[in-house]
Amino acid sequence: MVARNLGLGSRDVSKAGKFALGKGGLSFSSAATIAERWRPFAKYMNKNNIRDLKGLSREDLIAYGVLLSERVGDDEISVSYAQNLVSAVNTVMKMATLGEWQPVSPTLDCGIPERTQIRTSPPDGLCRDAFYRALSALGEEFAEGKAIAVLAREFGLRTKEAALLDSRNALESAKSVGYVNITRGTKGGRKRKVPISSYFQIQALKFCIDVQGRRNLLIPIDSDWEKFRGNQVRKTREALQQCGISRLHELRAAYACERYEQLSGVPAPVLGGKEAPLGHMARIKIALELGHGRIDVTNSYLGGRNADARTKS
Repeated sequence: MVARNLGLGSRDVSKAGKFALGKGGLSFSSAATIAERWRPFAKYMNKNNIRDLKGLSREDLIAYGVLLSERVGDDEISVSYAQNLVSAVNTVMKMATLGEWQPVSPTLDCGIPERTQIRTSPPDGLCRDAFYRALSALGEEFAEGKAIAVLAREFGLRTKEAALLDSRNALESAKSVGYVNITRGTKGGRKRKVPISSYFQIQALKFCIDVQGRRNLLIPIDSDWEKFRGNQVRKTREALQQCGISRLHELRAAYACERYEQLSGVPAPVLGGKEAPLGHMARIKIALELGHGRIDVTNSYLGGRNADARTKS
């Protein structure tokens, strides 16, 4: 009888992976870090009924990596973290199989972006008319997904933030104080305020209230965030891709480019504008509105401050 998990001394895949690292000659800190990054994949294996490391395939890891890529696209996790999660699995499996494991590339195989990103082409969804035409082409079964896309475009919200937003309260806040509080589903727990800067934002909230109904969020009563993301959000993303919108993250970039011009008076660098005297302050404000703590992140939304902007022909 062949031992479970490649004979690593445990029937639990999480522990088996940790035991494999213990035989690899790594420092204690390195082994601990990789074991921590292995743990989410072990949960993924259990969830998908992959009970033995012996039966794990590259295709299984690629499928996991694609899910991570989607989470990066929704701004749930960082590019570096997603790449590190895939690399940790490669490391564990290489040690568990005594070098026979063929590694999976986070970028080439899974579609996770490169770590350093400076936007060089305009974001999808920048043209508001085209964006709403794309949404109107989707059926009623995408109602909640369409609402999330609208909130991403008009407020720069991440997918989870949009799914958990109470649009009814948000509209009341927008009318009374001129901004919307983003408190639920934020990355790192960083709450923030998004100002009302256009008529379209009010219309977006009214649309989302109709979709939300009596709920205080967009997620259906019989679902939760994980199920909602894997079903409604994924189907909406795939449907929008057919309409030329590659990722929901693109809609956040469209919001950022629009805000940059509002705040600085010139188009964003990625749209052919030159960094204006007010550009630095605009980037600081946009970073805060998008829920980021560093101004450098705005390069992936607006283009580089000193690089020549290239636009699609």
